Amino acid sequence: MGIYVKDVIDLIIRPALSGISLGGEAAVQLLAGTCAQESGMGSNLKQVSGPALGLFQIEPATHADIHNNYLRFHSDLASKIYSVCGMAWQNIGTIPWDELLVYNLRYAACMARVKYYRTSAPLPALNDIEGQANYWKTIYNTAGGAGETNDYLASYVKYVQPYYNK
Repeated sequence: MGIYVKDVIDLIIRPALSGISLGGEAAVQLLAGTCAQESGMGSNLKQVSGPALGLFQIEPATHADIHNNYLRFHSDLASKIYSVCGMAWQNIGTIPWDELLVYNLRYAACMARVKYYRTSAPLPALNDIEGQANYWKTIYNTAGGAGETNDYLASYVKYVQPYYNK
């Protein structure tokens, strides 16, 4: 049993992405599918056999990479993230990354969106679920990841599709 998909989309993902100006319904749908696949829509906030945490199962190395190699050079985006997540940039270094990803759900959504945003590949179109599955596998899960596109598709159908087919 995870978090109700409408709440994940309407209270976490959509406001987070809108607040950092990286929204649009295709991005919202992709992150909803990512959340469904990675954590069962919040059923698991800690990876069963690994270090990843939160709704989007972000690993410590990925989190550090986003900060050290991207946000550090994109201060406007970093400021938007801190603002939409109710955080002051001065406090970022004092909050452990694991707490941020588990307790600040909008922060986790922002980090997942930035992971996708850093690539030059365009987002799949809204309702292109197969395209989203391939995009997730290539960019988010990577070739070395255990997940497969069929896993994403099954998770999408189980958790997210009811929201979009209401």
